[in-house]
Amino acid sequence: MLAKSGLSSIIGTVYSVGAIAAIIAPFFLGMVVDRFFASEKVLGLLHIVGGILLWLIPGQIKAGNGTALVWLVFIYMLTYMPTLALTNNVAFHNIPDSVKHFPVIRVFGTIGWIVAGLLIGQLGFSDHPTIFQIAAGAAILLGLFSFTLPHTPAPAKGKPLSVRDLLCLDALQMLKDKNYLVFIVCSLLICVPLAVYYSFTSPFLGAVGFQNVGSVMTIGQMSEIFFMLLIPFFFRHLGVKYMLLVGMIAWTARYLLFGFGAPAEATWFMYLGIALHGICYDFFFVTGFIYAEQKAGEKIKGQAQSLLVLFTQGIGMYFGNMIAGQLFNSIVTAQGKDALVQWQTFWFYPAIAAAVIAVVFFVLFRENPHHLVSAVYAPDP
Repeated sequence: MLAKSGLSSIIGTVYSVGAIAAIIAPFFLGMVVDRFFASEKVLGLLHIVGGILLWLIPGQIKAGNGTALVWLVFIYMLTYMPTLALTNNVAFHNIPDSVKHFPVIRVFGTIGWIVAGLLIGQLGFSDHPTIFQIAAGAAILLGLFSFTLPHTPAPAKGKPLSVRDLLCLDALQMLKDKNYLVFIVCSLLICVPLAVYYSFTSPFLGAVGFQNVGSVMTIGQMSEIFFMLLIPFFFRHLGVKYMLLVGMIAWTARYLLFGFGAPAEATWFMYLGIALHGICYDFFFVTGFIYAEQKAGEKIKGQAQSLLVLFTQGIGMYFGNMIAGQLFNSIVTAQGKDALVQWQTFWFYPAIAAAVIAVVFFVLFRENPHHLVSAVYAPDP
């Protein structure tokens, strides 16, 4: 889309501002939500403001105004990134059991992702600025709906503000727990190979010969629905440590499938690798959200969810995108099918990285395997 509008030089910058916003926003938001305002009200306001900003983007694309476009996208991402933690905060505050009920709630986000992708594709807007106007309308409607969500009050409302609150130092204190520190560091690091997948799977599938790449990649979201609903079952049988570990191992398996399947154009390798997205995302990231919620305690749940977004979607994805871009530019120099052997080498790097992170996590993370399920499956009174 940007290339067709003569803005190809800013594509990398546009992608990077989201990660920068994820680094900046959580500190402020954690303080605001935990101290001053109800989560559902902040969520509604952010979506409405974000919708207005999205509506302005197509005009800048058509005008070829790259500088204004980058700033609009950056400000929009400042409104969007906090909503990831806010939705978690609202859900966790209003459900009796996060392990049983959060995956069922979260799965509707995946369904929405699939519906949006298929709708945009069928309408022929995949590379057209109109997608921002559609997103703007959806964001404003979602913002209005957010005001109807269950009341989620600020847990520390009325207490004096301090630098400690502004910098989310209470949530940072959680890093004194060795197991939580290992979890956070590994979450940050696993986002480096994650960025490789999000940035380069689409051009890779095109090089292999897939025609409708967008539809093919929805296989990952479909598998995500299946595994999301099975999270309570796997929690009961695996516990938090092995749920997280299986998620990281799945990243390694996915990249190995891509790598070994590339030169032979083994399409079933690609299908299987994409289908692993359900395990990759659900077992690590959804489990991680639940783990952070359980460890935080009532007073700093907003800060804890915001900081997890900062470390993963912010710092991890920022450096991941930088490394992925440099890796691609240095390895994949040919075009089309002539590049398939180079793609194999390319995918082996994130596979090795994910495997090393999994080993480090397995050795250092020593949380009780059933930390989160001790009281989950007790009979209801």
